[in-house]
Amino acid sequence: MASMPDAAAHLPFYYGSIARSEAEEYLKLAGMSDGLFLLRQCLRSLGGYVLSMVCNLQFYHYAIERQMNGTYAIAGGKAHCGPEELCEFYSKDADGLCCTLRKPCNRPSGVEPQPGVFDNMRDNMVREYVRQTWKLEGDALEQAIISQAPQVEKLIATTAHERMPWYHGNITRDEAERRLYSGAQPDGKFLLRERKENGAYALSLVYGKTVYHYRIDQDKSGKYSIPEGTKFDTLWQLVEYLKLKPDGLIFYLRETCSNPNMPGELMSPSPIPGLGLSPSGGSLSSTNPSFLYPVQPLLLWQTGQSRLLPMDTSVYESPYSDPEELKDKKLFLKRDHLMIDEMELGAGNFGCVKKGVYKMRKKQIDVAIKVLKSNNEKTVKDEMMKEAQIMHQLDNPYIVRMIGVCEAESLMLVMEMASGGPLNKFLASKKDVHITGSNIVELMHQVSMGMKYLEEKNFVHRDLAARNVLLVNQHYAKISDFGLSKALGADDSYYKARTAGKWPLKWYAPECILYHKFSSKSDVWSYGVTMWEAFSYGQKPYKKMKGPEVISFIEQGKRMDCPTDCPAEMYALMQQCWTYKWEERPGFSSVENIIRSYYYSIATKTENGPGTADNSKATLP
Repeated sequence: MASMPDAAAHLPFYYGSIARSEAEEYLKLAGMSDGLFLLRQCLRSLGGYVLSMVCNLQFYHYAIERQMNGTYAIAGGKAHCGPEELCEFYSKDADGLCCTLRKPCNRPSGVEPQPGVFDNMRDNMVREYVRQTWKLEGDALEQAIISQAPQVEKLIATTAHERMPWYHGNITRDEAERRLYSGAQPDGKFLLRERKENGAYALSLVYGKTVYHYRIDQDKSGKYSIPEGTKFDTLWQLVEYLKLKPDGLIFYLRETCSNPNMPGELMSPSPIPGLGLSPSGGSLSSTNPSFLYPVQPLLLWQTGQSRLLPMDTSVYESPYSDPEELKDKKLFLKRDHLMIDEMELGAGNFGCVKKGVYKMRKKQIDVAIKVLKSNNEKTVKDEMMKEAQIMHQLDNPYIVRMIGVCEAESLMLVMEMASGGPLNKFLASKKDVHITGSNIVELMHQVSMGMKYLEEKNFVHRDLAARNVLLVNQHYAKISDFGLSKALGADDSYYKARTAGKWPLKWYAPECILYHKFSSKSDVWSYGVTMWEAFSYGQKPYKKMKGPEVISFIEQGKRMDCPTDCPAEMYALMQQCWTYKWEERPGFSSVENIIRSYYYSIATKTENGPGTADNSKATLP
């Protein structure tokens, strides 16, 4: 399951979710020298940490909060872009700490960072939300979770309490007492309710057969707390924390008083594997597959505007995801099931692309039809049929799916429709409207997922470029044109080599040009060039250089410069993709991982999140 990567996960002195007492044990074992330190996860705030350190044989613990803008800071201290940078800073300047950080207390060998209480829950909640809302299963579900985790997670974190059995909505104090007194009244029986007067919340708790009511305050930054207590980003975190320690309450939360108006399946919270919480401790019902979410379009949490996610579109899941339709899945399609519109979507050396509709057993789907010129020689057709047979087997949400081939007035390839057009044209036409960097990272992450799938299937694309990345909408990209353009030639991006047909040299890795050797690793090189095109808003790579000039430019160890405003992390990834020796170049599984971590880190930290361009004119039909 694709949980949010932890910004500190790679640090050798990071222990994950361990208690204060355990942190002190590790520091004792490591010798208690001044400035000895370790980092652990904070239970209170989403994405927060605690710095535990030693000075004069005393222990000190400093909470590190993740701020609204995604930076990290110790209360009253400077903000830093990540936990690693923060530790780096305090190793040079104590700036209010007991002393500087001098020696990391690294984890003993074999000790891995402890997953946090919320990590499992959050993963389960994201999974259930995506499954319930979009009715996805299998590979489509996994891909949706990976590509949309930051969006879904933010939504779930802030509204999850409404789906918990202990949440009773807007009821009076008297009604809360009536509900708590009905049935048994063990110590720690509790419920959470909304208070009538101001939309704030209250926690009602039984102890010694008496009900106590605690006000829940919300501060300016949106954090929740019992007065004078620890602050939390969400109500469900506050509840989970108070199950572990009372933190100002008369007793800790022990048993859920279930809301009688909730569906029955929600009534039996199950413990979360590996947390050691007993069922009586009542943990999140999200581990229960019947954890119900009302099906609703996912809203952009920042603006309250609706935004289409990939899973909201008809081309997210395979047209054959219905077993009924699968019965008819054949490579050759019947001509009378195909309606062709005269409108041309584009043309190339091979022929043209037209819009159409393909009639399936239960539904009709929009398709793009590649119509071949009748004068294409037999070798082109053979090459194309070979390609079509392989493509027909591929099924991934981030790849334009091949529906089949139709032989009638001419040979036609029938593909899924991605009506937003090529990525380079979309970005170039939006120069005046700011498409955010995080939107571009999101799209390039999707491309890496599609390419990782191809790599797993041992399928080499050979022509990955921004012109072959088609948009379904502003937040959903699909890879198209598999190897076909190689066989057929398309536009002026191709360099005509005498022996090898028309080749897109500017996108090709050195080994393709020198030895005609193609692999997923050469696709990785092309992915780097595609990233460069995306971050330079659709500009042409290598400016006005001709193919042969590009080759000598690369041979001299030179590479294209970082596009204006492109994040350093993304340019570093491009440079990795442009590693000269193919055996030293990363594969797509590590490329996808790198861009995913970066995408998650900025998607959760930008206040406007991915999609700030949604309220601009840049949205697609």
